[in-house]
Amino acid sequence: MMRAIVLEQPAPIESSPLRLVEKPQPVAGPGEILVRVVTCGVCRTDLHVAEGELPPKHPKIVPGHEIVGVVEKLGAGSRRFEIGDRVGVAWLRQTDGTCDYCAGGRENLCPNARFTGWDRDGGYAEYAVVREDFAYALPERIDDEHAAPLLCAGIIGFRAIKRAAITPGATVGLYGFGGSAHLALQVLKHWNCCVFVMSRGGVHRELAEELGADWIGEAEDRPPAALDAAILFAPAGNLVPPAMQALRRGGILAIAGIYLSPVPPLDYERDLFYEREIRSVTANTRADGEEFLRIAGEIPIKTSTVAMRLDDANRALTMLKHDELRGAAVLHVE
Repeated sequence: MMRAIVLEQPAPIESSPLRLVEKPQPVAGPGEILVRVVTCGVCRTDLHVAEGELPPKHPKIVPGHEIVGVVEKLGAGSRRFEIGDRVGVAWLRQTDGTCDYCAGGRENLCPNARFTGWDRDGGYAEYAVVREDFAYALPERIDDEHAAPLLCAGIIGFRAIKRAAITPGATVGLYGFGGSAHLALQVLKHWNCCVFVMSRGGVHRELAEELGADWIGEAEDRPPAALDAAILFAPAGNLVPPAMQALRRGGILAIAGIYLSPVPPLDYERDLFYEREIRSVTANTRADGEEFLRIAGEIPIKTSTVAMRLDDANRALTMLKHDELRGAAVLHVE
């Protein structure tokens, strides 16, 4: 048996829909590894699952997809890792490997993809199972608590950087500044980009300043210079028009969230003309994850975290919802 947090029924997080229970320890099947969870980051996607904006795929799901742990057991045929190895488990946990998207290097779009903490139980628990080919080796220079947010917030932020076609030295706007944006900012500054941050939150704006943002304003403020690219991290569709209006000709806005509130009508000439583009971000490929984790270790990225216990999951997600976290919450399972 093991301790785990399960979602009884989607509901506003303030009503504490997550419950700590005892449930059977999962078993690693062929090609899988059993991971003893040490830490698990708390992601906004977990909030969307808990509140039903992303309806859970099966009853009493265990959320969590920023998992750092140790390989405890190997399933039949598993050879990539050894018992005792430190590994990470992320959002994308399985694809079919045979569709056109997988064959073309776009496995994040696989129609048969499965996701950690949504399709299969995640890391708000003492143990988790994952296919060995979807687990990650982690940078040695980053400890367990600070590595956890890299596995979704970090990877998705990096995918958004790529979708926005950002190159070294570009002028970039970040709309919303939380767990993902504070990691993306460090990659962008590593690339000598000029970065403007638009955020409503006081604690977020303080962190942006500490991490070297070149200018910080309110969420809908006009940045001081035209943007080569922008990334929308806040799940706020109302920020799409001001972001588009801040782009220079040919600029790209990447929307990084899995959920977005309704977008107001766009004016073609004002918001889209001159080949300005809007691109969505859908999960990530394993190649994105490997590339980002390599860069994170080189910098090395500094993750701003708030340590909490496993049974603090409801509180952590409530604080996330109300922008009360300075960085990312991380549940310590051991």
